[in-house]
Amino acid sequence: MSDQLRPPEAREPAGDAGEPSAASPVPEAAPEPEQQPPASAPPRRPWSGLGQRLLVPALAFVTALLFGAFVIILSDPELIGLWTSDPIAALQRSIAEVLEAYGALLTGALGSPQAFVEAFASGDINQIIRAFNPISESLLAATPLIFTGLSVALGFRAGLFNIGGEGQLYLGAILAGYIGFSIVGLPWFIHLPLAIAFGMIGGALWGFIPGLLKARTGAHEVIVTIMLNYVAYRLLDWILRQPWYQRPGRNDPISPVMEPTAVLPPIIDGLRLHWGFVLALVAAVFVSWLLFRSTLGYEFRAVGLNPSAAKYAGMNISRTLILTMAIAGGLAGLAGATEVLGVSKVVSPGLSPGYGFDGIAVALLGGSSPLGVVLSAILFGVLRAGATPMQSATGIPIDLVVVIQALVIMFVAAPRLIREIYRIRVPETTGTEIVAQGWKS
Repeated sequence: MSDQLRPPEAREPAGDAGEPSAASPVPEAAPEPEQQPPASAPPRRPWSGLGQRLLVPALAFVTALLFGAFVIILSDPELIGLWTSDPIAALQRSIAEVLEAYGALLTGALGSPQAFVEAFASGDINQIIRAFNPISESLLAATPLIFTGLSVALGFRAGLFNIGGEGQLYLGAILAGYIGFSIVGLPWFIHLPLAIAFGMIGGALWGFIPGLLKARTGAHEVIVTIMLNYVAYRLLDWILRQPWYQRPGRNDPISPVMEPTAVLPPIIDGLRLHWGFVLALVAAVFVSWLLFRSTLGYEFRAVGLNPSAAKYAGMNISRTLILTMAIAGGLAGLAGATEVLGVSKVVSPGLSPGYGFDGIAVALLGGSSPLGVVLSAILFGVLRAGATPMQSATGIPIDLVVVIQALVIMFVAAPRLIREIYRIRVPETTGTEIVAQGWKS
């Protein structure tokens, strides 16, 4: 049969005699089975990572409140005696006292719903402003905590434990205060930014010192920053006694009052909340961009996670350590600047009730993320602002807030304990593992 009469599938292709013919087809290999994703790996949701990171700090705070409830009960001797005679009545009274204490704390920090209703019903703008005063005080208390929390969180990301936020805050207050009262005649749009800038520079210089010592000599930043805190305390005491810094006609250590052009104005007239709070939010946005959108921030995080691998990749470890501590110090210095330019209007001893140390708790509770720091700082601001009204309404001492803060630090620093208590599985990404890594260096 000729090739023209053969069907197409039976024709032999032209070529060498040794090549296989289409008439004797080669058996095809069986197709590989498609690999199915494991059934135990559910699709990852965009919010799951954030939710997991915030779950442990949130449960730590709730646990701290529960332990705080026990402190409230134990602080009442009459209630303790009631537990031995009438446990049912003691339980009811205990619950009532705890709810009353925490209710007074929230009302003192966020305001009374009844006050808001009455204020808006009256239509009086002054009464409406007064109704928002508790919220204003809470945000005012949160402002320096945002700065110091960001300072500690930035150090955590680079594997450093910046425990010197208090000293850096003092140096920022010293320089910002001096620019604020010593320069006269400048317009506010030059004088105020200049004073804020010098506050940031003062904190950055105080953070630069431990960064340099860490990079050049290996001196541990925790020891150096703790010692520099005490140096800053005594430096402020000495400076406030100098004639070029002390208020004329005064024998006590206090500076002159800030010039009006260097004072942070209130956001709303009639409330104490000033524009430093907005500056703190801007700082949080900047730190977020720096860490997650810039090359320098990538180096910070790489050095914090694995210094050896970062060095092998060509990163300058010494430069990263110095820059991290300098920027962290500048953030804490802004806390001091906003305090003297926006709240006290003077520089005096004890200008900070411990904002630098509270920043550690804020950073831990916020998971070392800028957004978490802002939220946890506001939460701590609520505790601070509501403590005094709580004491006035219920007689519960203000020290209860300190106890809650200490418990929050303890539980956040031990995420495994929280997971065991609540039987949950959450990755330990609260920032504490970075602190532990810093101690190894």
